[in-house]
Amino acid sequence: MTENTGADHLDATRDAYDAVAVQYTELFADGFGARPLDRAMIEALAGLVLQEGGGPVADLGCGPGHVTAYLHGLGVDAFGIDVSPAMVAIARSRHPQLRFEEGPMLGTGLGAGSLGGILAHYSLIHTPPAELPGVFTEFHRLLAPGGHVLIAFQSADGPVPPVTAYDHKVAPAHRWWPDALAALLREAGLTEVARLGRGPYEGERTPHAQLLARRPDVD
Repeated sequence: MTENTGADHLDATRDAYDAVAVQYTELFADGFGARPLDRAMIEALAGLVLQEGGGPVADLGCGPGHVTAYLHGLGVDAFGIDVSPAMVAIARSRHPQLRFEEGPMLGTGLGAGSLGGILAHYSLIHTPPAELPGVFTEFHRLLAPGGHVLIAFQSADGPVPPVTAYDHKVAPAHRWWPDALAALLREAGLTEVARLGRGPYEGERTPHAQLLARRPDVD
């Protein structure tokens, strides 16, 4: 697989999700309630953010906004950002009480230390592996001390290689060995708090994982 980087990667991801926005919403947004382990980790993120003072939470790669809305229902000041205009339009239509913006993960325009939390729910899978260290450095910049980030992704089968191309049905994607992704978080100054590994639900093809990390009070 030829890997897109920079603007090419963003353009390809944007176009792919614009083309399937309606079908994606029908398949995943309305089925989120059937994924209890995924919900449990999002509930943990919300609880930790509220415990630290309840700062805003950015759902980066929010898609049709269903997880943003779930966070909001847990009492969190949540908003969504997505590179796909079609996804943002659906999110605004389905959840008019919430804020959704169009844009990439890098270059959100948000200030340093402005977030109590970040959610990347199966959105980093489309980021070229070489760009992830820069993304995590930006997460560290955006989070206030004590802020948390939750990352959900399809997990690789073993440590060698630590990342593999994944035959995603929408856009080029990668699966990660959880230890390798956790190491990148540490290098960016984010400390792992918890992780979840699970087998595939019905209709899924691979194991899945989630990593929850925290920006320390003092770096």
